[in-house]
Amino acid sequence: MAAPRVLLFLSGRPASVSFAQSVCGLLGAGPGLGPWPTHCSLKRGQLILSDRPFPEASARLPIQRPPFCPFAALALQPLTSKAKLPMNRGVDLGVAVLLQSSDQTVLLTRRTRTLRISPNLWVPPGGHVELDEELLDGGLRELWEESGLQLPKDQFSWVPLGLWESAYPPRLSWGFPKYHHIVLYLLVISQESQQQLQAQIQPNPGEVNALMWLGPDVAAAVAATEDGMETAVFLPQDLPPSVLAVQLEEDGGARPVVLPMSTLLQTTPTTAEDKERVSTGTKFALRLWLQHLGR
Repeated sequence: MAAPRVLLFLSGRPASVSFAQSVCGLLGAGPGLGPWPTHCSLKRGQLILSDRPFPEASARLPIQRPPFCPFAALALQPLTSKAKLPMNRGVDLGVAVLLQSSDQTVLLTRRTRTLRISPNLWVPPGGHVELDEELLDGGLRELWEESGLQLPKDQFSWVPLGLWESAYPPRLSWGFPKYHHIVLYLLVISQESQQQLQAQIQPNPGEVNALMWLGPDVAAAVAATEDGMETAVFLPQDLPPSVLAVQLEEDGGARPVVLPMSTLLQTTPTTAEDKERVSTGTKFALRLWLQHLGR
C-alpha cells in the first residue's frame, strides 16, 4: 500500500484510514449536516486530523460531507455490502484553490466531459497532492496546470478554509464509490483584479472547457442551493438570470457565453448523469469564502 496521505489522531498516535471508512464518522460526526470543527496538521503531502487538540496541530478547520455521502451510508450497512470496495487503498488527499481577485470575485472552472472523475462540474482549480509537496504548492501547481496562472509569491496571501470528504460516484444510487478524498480548500487572495488575472489565463483544454468569475451575491445564491436538502431555498428577487462565462472552442480559441443561473443552481441528481452544475463541495467552499468576507 502507498504511504498514507490522510491520517487520524484518535488514540494517542496517527493512524491511517481505510478506503471504506467515513472520515467524518471517525471524527465523531453526528446525524446532523455539520460542519464539524477539526484539528489539523497540514504536513508536506499529508494531512493529520483529530477531533481534539494534539501537539502537531497547526489549524482548526471545519470538515463536512454531503448529506448523501456514500461512506456514511455504507457505515450503516452489513460488512458484506462493502465487499466491492478497494481493500488495499487509503483515503487520498486533494487540494483546491479558491482564487479571489482584488475586486472580490472567485474563479471557477468547468471540468471537461471526458474526465473520469466529476465531468462537466464547475469547481475551483485543484487536484491530487504529491507525496513530497507542500499543500499550498500543490494547490498553486494545480492552478497553473489548469488555468495557466502563475502567481508571483509577493502578490498574494492565503488561508486554509476547510475540508470536504469527497466520493465519486457521489451517491450510492450511482454505484459503489471508486474514489475517496479529503479535499483541502485554500483561499488564495491575489493583489490583481479579475480583469488582470483573466488576461493571463490560458486554460488546459484537457481538463477545463470553460471558466467564470463569481461575485459574492451570485456565490451566496449558489451556495444556498445545498444538495440533499428538502427545504425550499428562497433566492433574492434581484438575482440576475444569467452570468457571463468564457468557453473554450475546439480550434483553441475562446468565446464569451451566457450561462443561465438555473444551471448554477442545479443539485446532484439521484441517478448517474453528467448534468452541468456546481459541485457540492464547491458550494461548501463558497459558503466558507462568504464567511471569510463577513457576509
